[in-house]
Amino acid sequence: MAEMPKRAFVAMSRFAVANDKIGDVKQAFRDRPRLVDGASGFLRMDVISPEDAPEEIWLLTYWLDRPSFLAWHHSPEHSKSHKHIPKGLKLDPKRTKLSFFEYVSG
Repeated sequence: MAEMPKRAFVAMSRFAVANDKIGDVKQAFRDRPRLVDGASGFLRMDVISPEDAPEEIWLLTYWLDRPSFLAWHHSPEHSKSHKHIPKGLKLDPKRTKLSFFEYVSG
């Protein structure tokens, strides 16, 4: 894995699956088309699930800066990347959150 720069921007999308599709969601992330990997300013992505809340997914994407993330987030490739979401997926809206962070150190 490439070394992280001294300063970076992190976006964390956190959501909880409200039906029996969590296994399908996790597999979809394992099989993801990797469209974001070529985005300008993209550094890496981590997809994690808490042991005490296995129905949750935390998606952390690391970027050179906020404008790089925003450009990706509003791009056609971002929309295409969501076409692999499992059919019938239901999310708990009360447990869905997008947060932004300054990367400080690894």
